[in-house]
Amino acid sequence: MDLPLLWFVLIAVLWTGYLALEGFDFGVGMLLRTFARDEKERRVLLRTIGPVWDGNEVWLLTAGGATFAAFPEWYATMFSGFYLPLLLILVALIVRVCALEWRAKINDPVWRDRWDWALTFGSWLPSVLWGVAFANLVQGMEIELVDGTHQLTGGFLSLLTPFTLLGGLVTLGLFLTHGTIFVALKTAGPIHVRAARLAHRLSIGSGIVALVWVLWAQALHSTTVLTLLPAAVAALSLIGVIAATRRGREGWAFALHTAGIVGAVAFIFTTMFPNVMPSSIDPAFSLSIAGAAATGPTLTVMSIVALVFVPVVLGYQGWTYWVFRKRVWVSDIVGDEGLHPTEERVEAASGPSAGRG
Repeated sequence: MDLPLLWFVLIAVLWTGYLALEGFDFGVGMLLRTFARDEKERRVLLRTIGPVWDGNEVWLLTAGGATFAAFPEWYATMFSGFYLPLLLILVALIVRVCALEWRAKINDPVWRDRWDWALTFGSWLPSVLWGVAFANLVQGMEIELVDGTHQLTGGFLSLLTPFTLLGGLVTLGLFLTHGTIFVALKTAGPIHVRAARLAHRLSIGSGIVALVWVLWAQALHSTTVLTLLPAAVAALSLIGVIAATRRGREGWAFALHTAGIVGAVAFIFTTMFPNVMPSSIDPAFSLSIAGAAATGPTLTVMSIVALVFVPVVLGYQGWTYWVFRKRVWVSDIVGDEGLHPTEERVEAASGPSAGRG
């Protein structure tokens, strides 16, 4: 068995899981300030992703860990070349986690408003930067061999081209649409109706942008006709989303939009093949799957571990989605959440150190 190729495919699957699941989390976060009309609606949006968002992020950790273990040179070259974008993504994700965890701790409008803006920032920025990063893997980067190692020599600005910036708009549009469809799927009442209408409009715009980018990539950066298959899957799925949202079939729309993201990721990885990081300077400098792979024993052990534990993780995450499958109504939001600031001060004043003197 060709273990490097197997792990190349498995890493593509892990990225697919992350972008498809975390994608709607980002979309909901982007809707928080612009779509929700009041505090109850904002709490409804957050409740739709509340039970699942942290599990969705595990896919990113697993994809990064698998790349580090299976393709150490790919990991080193990518993380050094993408240092600033990945740092910005990491900061945004940390801010986003803090917002999701701390927003409900204190019942104060100013406190909640600040964390709402933090969650918005932590959702919009990664949505753009992930697209820029993957578009660079398709376009190729200014990679050279320096002292026997692959290094990005073009600098940060070489990552920003019209093609890669359009890639950022693609992921931004797809995630925003994905999140809106998810809100329509998970809510009921007036907020559901508004989300369904918005999802239809967004599906048209994001689908057009994605189609333009895929055609551009196929024309200039693809070296095989095999990439036409995942491109067709993505295109047909996104067209199906437009029809499904028009008819109010948000379940079908979400499934088809997920299939569109799967097709898009498959298109990216088949375009890269047989490399993991193509060089735009000279194909001889490209980092190939075989050249970046770890040793055979390492990949064998990883394959055994993955065979045992991946089904367990998938089963648990599937069970979580099943348990929390019910729709959320605005009427479900009752009472306030978090302590009032005055209660916080009273608790602090009456704490263990209050009587010391």
